[in-house]
Amino acid sequence: MSGSQSSLREANRALIVETVHRHGGLTQVELAGSTGLSAATVSTIVKELLAAGVVDTRNTTRSGRRAQMVTIAHRVGLAVGIHIGPRHMRIALGDVMNEVVAEQTLPLPNEHRLDTSLDRAALLVADLLERVGSTLDEVVGIGIGLPAPVDSATGMVSVRGIMRGWDEIHVGHVLSKRLGCPVFVDNDANLGALAESTHGASRPYRDSVYVRASHGTGAGIVIGGQVHRGFGGTAGEIGHVQVDPQGDICRCGSRGCLDTVVGGPALLEPLRSSHGTLALRDVIQRAIEGDPGCARVIADAGSIIGEVVSGLATAVNPQCIVVGGELAETGELLLSPLREAIRQRVLLNQIAPLEVVPAELGQRAEVVGALELVLRSTDFVVRSDEQARAAGDELRG
Repeated sequence: MSGSQSSLREANRALIVETVHRHGGLTQVELAGSTGLSAATVSTIVKELLAAGVVDTRNTTRSGRRAQMVTIAHRVGLAVGIHIGPRHMRIALGDVMNEVVAEQTLPLPNEHRLDTSLDRAALLVADLLERVGSTLDEVVGIGIGLPAPVDSATGMVSVRGIMRGWDEIHVGHVLSKRLGCPVFVDNDANLGALAESTHGASRPYRDSVYVRASHGTGAGIVIGGQVHRGFGGTAGEIGHVQVDPQGDICRCGSRGCLDTVVGGPALLEPLRSSHGTLALRDVIQRAIEGDPGCARVIADAGSIIGEVVSGLATAVNPQCIVVGGELAETGELLLSPLREAIRQRVLLNQIAPLEVVPAELGQRAEVVGALELVLRSTDFVVRSDEQARAAGDELRG
């Protein structure tokens, strides 16, 4: 009986932590309403979590009455991770343990403008900080991931035309002026590689490749535990490897690049006559639900991406390839043909066979990588290993 009560208590603790995590901050009354737990149970568990350093509480007002706001605890300071994609923006706040304490996503229009997008990012950062009861004074740095090659020395997009309207703009400087914090900019696949190699699927390996398959395709390369960006930041830009010499002109100016064959528009076009007008998100969801046409498009994309990745794998000889990005949500529909294309083309290593696995961090990989970039680029005061491990275990438990 005591065992089942203990399990129930742990489940309730996890439910409360997850609910606070999802909303950024809730009063105890709101927590009871959101979780279905009694006010007394919520009060008891919040006290336990507060004592363990998992949550923080502060006084607030709701409908004219005093209440206690509960937020995920953070220590020393906060980092901000921002991923600006072709059609969405994701922002996360993280603490010294790289635990996300609040996050939000926002859809973006096609060809979104730099000034408008950075304005939105600044407003969302302020909103998230308010939700967790913090201010910009507590932010030690901001990491930004962009779907384009980035010169780490300048924080600028290093190849013209990849992000129209973003060329020759010091993105980091612009956002740093608006928010008064240091800003670090990198390619989103590099940040995904950093996150997965530090906290995710490729953590056990020193050499790995992260493939981000979404509206475009890119790769982040980790060698000896360090992200390899190349001179000017173009390492891993597999979306611009030619796969069709007679194909369409790519944004980069070349013809028949991988992105022109498996990028968002290329995936949607074959379905237009049979499925009408769809968004990439629709194709992914329908493929997951078993739509044969959408599944076929995803599988074909997996095969073509696998062919290109096999060339990269032959040159780099990684121990592991991690596949992330939106298309990876389809699981083996994408992974199986991608894995098979690699198996057919990469030299078989009998000592350490190449593994091809899904990303563990899912759609969070890029913002978690952005948070990690901040932690590595600033003078964060880190707690002792024992304290950090205990707090991390409490939060996950």
